[in-house]
Amino acid sequence: MPAQSRAEVGRRVVHRRYVPYSHAHYAGNLVDGAYSLGLFGDVATEMCILTDGDEGLFASYSDVQFKQPVRAGDVLEITCEITRVGTRSRTMDFTVQVVARGAATDQAPGAADMLDEPLVATTATGVVVVP
Repeated sequence: MPAQSRAEVGRRVVHRRYVPYSHAHYAGNLVDGAYSLGLFGDVATEMCILTDGDEGLFASYSDVQFKQPVRAGDVLEITCEITRVGTRSRTMDFTVQVVARGAATDQAPGAADMLDEPLVATTATGVVVVP
């Protein structure tokens, strides 16, 4: 039997991830929106392991919003915060922010810049369930 849950409102998990060029699917090195949803699954899994000792299962997403493009060469910061704790369910708010953006040109193929202000690219609310 698992230990008592440590889930509490306000608990956060943060990941950073470089977006490889192999994930670009569209002109301008754009990455599809499903990429952000996959990252949300990663931070939610860590949150469930941290709080409940189990990977958990996603039950639903709501209010998914794609606000800025994600491009290959970006460095993303993905956050997950618990906003509600039920007996077996956890409601979480998710955000993907672009913290660095590739600035490659023919003269400087690996160039990139840290952004002064991160760009909020994707937001969502999700519900996970744990045993």
